[in-house]
Order: sequence, then C-alpha cells, then structure tokens
Amino acid sequence: MAAGTALPLINGPAANRLRRAATYASVGVAALLIAVKFAAWLETGSVAVLSSLVDSLLDAAASIVNLIAVRHAMSPADREHRFGHGKAEPLAVLGQSAFITGSAMLLLAEAARRLIWPVAVDNPPAGIAVAIFSIAATIGLVLYQRHVINRTGSIAITADELHYRSDIVLNVGVIAALFFSSALDFPILDPLFGAAIGVWIIYSAVRLAGLSLFQLMDHELPDDERERIREIAQSHPNVVAAHDLRTRVAGPTSFIQIHLEMDGSLSLLRAHQISDEVEAKLRAAYPHAEVIIHQDPEGIEEPRSNFPRRTAAQ
Repeated sequence: MAAGTALPLINGPAANRLRRAATYASVGVAALLIAVKFAAWLETGSVAVLSSLVDSLLDAAASIVNLIAVRHAMSPADREHRFGHGKAEPLAVLGQSAFITGSAMLLLAEAARRLIWPVAVDNPPAGIAVAIFSIAATIGLVLYQRHVINRTGSIAITADELHYRSDIVLNVGVIAALFFSSALDFPILDPLFGAAIGVWIIYSAVRLAGLSLFQLMDHELPDDERERIREIAQSHPNVVAAHDLRTRVAGPTSFIQIHLEMDGSLSLLRAHQISDEVEAKLRAAYPHAEVIIHQDPEGIEEPRSNFPRRTAAQ
C-alpha cells in the first residue's frame, strides 16, 4: 500500500500501462548502459568498471524477467487461478535475488584474484566519464520508477528500482576507485572497490528476497495499515465493531477479509447494503484490494476460528 503518497494508487488499464512502460524503460536503460560500460571495460581493464558492467548485465536480465512477470501478473483471474496471477511478481523477484547473489560471488572471486595479482588501470578518465553518464541515466530511470511505484504499488517495479538505486552508489564507487587508484598510483584500490561493490550487490539481493518472501508467505499488512482498515470499517454508523481482520498481498493486489458486527434486528437486505457501503469505502482507500466482508449479529458468540487473532479486538 502507498498510504501517504502524493498521488493515489490507480488500478486497471491505466496502472497496467504504467507498469509496462516502466519495464520497457528499465530494459532500454540497461541495454544502453551495458554497451557503454563494455566499451569502458575494454578501454580500462578495471575491476571496478567490470563490476559495474556485471551489475548492468544483471539489471538487464532482472528487467527482462520483470517485464515477463509484470505482464503475467496483470493477467485477469481465470479458472485455474481464481485469485489472479499477482504472485508472479514476487516469484520473479525471488529468482532474481538468487541469480544476483551468484553473480556477485563471481565478481568477488575476480576482485580477490586482482588483489593477489594487481594490475594497473588503463585510461581512468574514460571509465570515469562512463560512470558519470551511467549515474545521470540511472537517476532519470529511478525517478520515473518511483512515480510508477507510487501510482501502482508494484513490487516488481520496486525491486527494479532498488537495483538501479544501488547502481548510483555503485557508479560513485567506480569513480572513486578509478580516481584514487590512478592519482595515488595504488592499483590495489581498484579490486578493493570492486569487492565492496560485490558485497553491496549481495546486500541488495537479500533485501529483494525479503520483499518477495513478505508476499509469498501471505504476510499481514503492517499494523498501521490494519488499524486504518479497522477505522474505515468502524466509521460506518451502523457498524458496532469489526473483528477477525485478515490481510495479505499478492503482487499489486491486497486481500482484505473482515467481520462486521451489526444490530441483530437489521434485515438481511439492510446488512448487505451496509457491507457494500463499507466495502466501497475500503476500495476507495485501497484501489488494488479484494475485499470480503462477513456480517455478524451484535453479541452473538462465534465458533472459534482456525486462525489465531492478532489481538482480542481483531
């Protein structure tokens, strides 16, 4: 959920267009950066530049996987997937994390080799120029991705944005490595910076894995979001209380289940109308949510649920 963002979340075709545009933009930027970084690595032979090139190759692979996952996640629910295909996004992110970690380990191995057998960096200014260009292109992409995330709440775009945000730090490290190894005539700094970048990539991969597992394990929404849902439900004048709130997230879609207590003398038709009104309020606050509401007569003891309650009130 994106509570507190400047713009409300959107759903439907408009959100799908934004997600597709963001994935195409990330693939295009990754391809451009691969080309310029490959040329810079051939020119300099720098491990730091190589680490940046490897990271861009990973970003390109991850962006292509994201493109496929986002297209699949946007597919409507069908006979075999009644709850939709939203988990395609966190599954793709989890696969990316494993792939990125493995590639970072190879990068660390190359840095270790250069630490043992240092090699001077050729033409550092060329590598620095490419790193500056990469930072500028990446900042533009990240700003656009942040806009898409704020409008759609996509975890796949969030993962991609984390990749490219890491690239900004990575390329600053490349500039520092090339400058200091050349200015101080100390070639061992290049593989040291390369190794530090490898560790940073692994750290980013672990964060991505955490994002995906949050959704794959059907984790509850944060407590402040759950409290907001309860407040919205209980704001209706005919709702006495709300309990048994359960939530989870699958890709761009959140699932909300809640029991509403109402006056037992209300007709079934009126109780249904009240539930529809509460559901409309929840959908207005959470455009990507699927909402299921159960009506309970006030004061009637229910059978114990198979699921533990978060608190006595919930």
